[in-house]
Amino acid sequence: MSLITIRYASADDAELIADMSRTSFYEAFAKDNTKEDMDIFMSEQFSKEDLMKEVELSEGIFMLAYIDDEPVGYARLRVKNNLAHEQAIEVARIYALDKAIGKGVGKALMQECINKANELQMKSIWLGVWEKNERAIAFYQRWGFERFGEHQFLLGTDLQTDWLLKKTL
Repeated sequence: MSLITIRYASADDAELIADMSRTSFYEAFAKDNTKEDMDIFMSEQFSKEDLMKEVELSEGIFMLAYIDDEPVGYARLRVKNNLAHEQAIEVARIYALDKAIGKGVGKALMQECINKANELQMKSIWLGVWEKNERAIAFYQRWGFERFGEHQFLLGTDLQTDWLLKKTL
């Protein structure tokens, strides 16, 4: 079994994270959405430039997962979030490249997200997940996340529903 390591990212990792973001998102969702909607989303809502700015401007806490020395996944935590009355942190993104699915990358990233939430003395950790992403929902439920709401997510021209899941720490 390969060794998975997690390291916190810096502004120097902006291009790597942007490229991995776009690749992993496309791998995860292109098969379930139209090419037109994916193209709109990738160019207008998930552009490489915008993703790089998130990292360069330190809009969140970014962590990278490696198998051996190869980057294979990442997570983004957001402390500023919309759970106004709770001391909570959001897992804004957690993705692994297709070639790393099933190798423990998601598990390692989620554990580090929870570790960071505990270090920051958060009361809960939460995220949004597409209601049709059954594999991800099952993964989060195994970690003790429970559904507490939903919100709309626009992918291109397709208005989709994300479930909001939360785990009390």
